[in-house]
Amino acid sequence: MPDKPHVILSGFADEAANQKTAEQQFAAFAALGLQYYTVRFVDAGNGIKNVMDLSKSEVGRLRRLQAEYGLNVSSIGSPIGKIKLLDVDDGTTNRFVPFKQYLAKDVANVCDLAHAFETKLIRGFSFYHPKGTDPREHLPQVVDQLGQIAETCHRNDLTLGLEVEANLVGQSGELLAEIHRQVNHPAMVLIFDAANIVVQGFSPDGVFDQYLAMKKGLGWMHIKDYRHPRPAQRVTHVNEDTLKHFVPADLGNSGHEAILRDFAAAIPGLERRLKRRGIPGVFLDLEPHVKGGGQFGGFSGPDGFGVALRGLCRTLDYVGIDYHLRDFDDILAARGL
Repeated sequence: MPDKPHVILSGFADEAANQKTAEQQFAAFAALGLQYYTVRFVDAGNGIKNVMDLSKSEVGRLRRLQAEYGLNVSSIGSPIGKIKLLDVDDGTTNRFVPFKQYLAKDVANVCDLAHAFETKLIRGFSFYHPKGTDPREHLPQVVDQLGQIAETCHRNDLTLGLEVEANLVGQSGELLAEIHRQVNHPAMVLIFDAANIVVQGFSPDGVFDQYLAMKKGLGWMHIKDYRHPRPAQRVTHVNEDTLKHFVPADLGNSGHEAILRDFAAAIPGLERRLKRRGIPGVFLDLEPHVKGGGQFGGFSGPDGFGVALRGLCRTLDYVGIDYHLRDFDDILAARGL
């Protein structure tokens, strides 16, 4: 019998911690059996900070703590690309930073952080176009700026993952795939997130079509789902702070079963491509938001994160995708036995 395709389970550890302390995050993940985490928000001893704002001493403390809990960083959950393309007042609170300054400071900083945490992956986004305008009008500027970011990552032996999300230029799978096609850089891959498409009013069939559009450029997936309380219609702008109906991957409107069943056949080839870039495998990164989510993060609690993880594992078992959670052999290995 052929081996099942294999994925590596990871997650946004800040979602599993009530106060977002490093100890809470790492203890929850270790207890759930996870061995990788994405770092986004964390209290490393001096209050809750975004990963971009951590000091060298805080990074050092996190590295020591994560080793105690048997964890490694899968990706930097950065907000790179979540700024305005143009310095115009469009009624949003999104900030504008001149791109040359952004590339020299923020992008350079996230590359340094990836090296410090010994990960090859950086999560990023496709910039905010002015609210009310057609995102397609802004593709040339987005392609130029993301191409420069991808090249910076490449020179640092890193890979940028571009996440699909509402309100950004790459808000749909089709738009994000077109950005990927035009940038055409080996250091840029795509991150599929089904819930980020569902909240825009896509049906399960529509979500699957957006996944297919992204499939060729996929690097990894974020796993969360959403269940509309009433029939949804397509919208061009989403008020992310009003989203209240995130659910585990086996309970929502995304159709994760069909998506993951199709994705299974692509995993071996993707794994080989990623390993050539120094990445250990194909990550499924849990970002459940089951107790709430918004523009820059979400919350699940240790209980909600466990519920979401079990929902994902049931789906993976059903579609025949292999994964590993810590077992007694891992405990013995940690003891040197």
